Amino acid sequence: MQWKFWQSSEPVYMEDTMPSSGGKIGKIAGGIIALYIALSLFLSWWWDYQPDEFNVRDNATLLAQTPNDTEVTGFVTTATYITVAETLLDKRGGYLSNDIFPPGIWMDNVPEWEFGVLTLLRDTARVYRNDFSRSQSQSVEDKDLSEAEGKIFFDNSSWILPQTEDEYRDSIVLFRSYLVRLADTGQTDAQFYARADNLQQWLATVETRLGSLSQRLSSSVGKRQLNIDLAGDLAANQSTQVPEETIVKTPWLNIDNVFYETRGFTWALLHMLHALEYDFGDVLDKKNARVSLQQITRELEPTQDTLWSPMVLNGDGLGLLANHSLVMASHISRANAAIIDLRTLLIQG
Repeated sequence: MQWKFWQSSEPVYMEDTMPSSGGKIGKIAGGIIALYIALSLFLSWWWDYQPDEFNVRDNATLLAQTPNDTEVTGFVTTATYITVAETLLDKRGGYLSNDIFPPGIWMDNVPEWEFGVLTLLRDTARVYRNDFSRSQSQSVEDKDLSEAEGKIFFDNSSWILPQTEDEYRDSIVLFRSYLVRLADTGQTDAQFYARADNLQQWLATVETRLGSLSQRLSSSVGKRQLNIDLAGDLAANQSTQVPEETIVKTPWLNIDNVFYETRGFTWALLHMLHALEYDFGDVLDKKNARVSLQQITRELEPTQDTLWSPMVLNGDGLGLLANHSLVMASHISRANAAIIDLRTLLIQG
């Protein structure tokens, strides 16, 4: 039997079923981008939170090398300062204010919260250097605290050469060095003076910050404001003339920024107030002012309540929608009034 193979004269075209290398690369790149976006969205949700409050006495015990360290004047306050600063850097997601890649770069609430905490740390570091650690105006400032203040005032958004986190960690190391010397009874060069005038000086700084935050929060709905810059002094002058009446309003895109900056500042402030109540206890009791300090913390505690709304609402005063900024401003203003009363007691009491 013979087999015959017949060949067609027409060409036969075979379909190429193998994908090109360019198509493979495109699919892989698209998958990587999609995965990166999904991961960034998850991290932005995971990082968008506020650290829990901590007990200042328990925290001081953790930082103490001996059980008696916490009894040293100023130890609890200094330990609280250190932990607040470390929380700023080591919270979930780390320090985000200098991030240049997603998700950190598109997150603004957490960086504003960080700036509020940083503001309180900077103000307190300055008071440490100028007041808490010095007996008189002519005394020598502490070498660690003077350098630590400069470190904590470093640019909060630098991401390279040097990195912000590195400068702030150096500041924390210097504060730790001061804390070790403070607890060492064999050294006398590190001191913390729990005097009424020192506490009053720190409260004056806080009062100024809270006053500014209260004004910025209240301006979320816009208000007419009279010029009282020179009120009370007929001989007073200022560099440039300003209108007698102005309309003050926080830009719409900055409303949530001010809100979260306030949350960060008051979060750190509450911890410092609890610590100062312990270290300045004798001073407060002598002035019969302990309850006044406790009233300040009572007014500030609602600023840390959970925000159940997915965004900061900006209703018009008595309108249908809530105005979270005005609610926050109310708590801030009441706390500021309590600080003014406490300062008066410390000066005149």
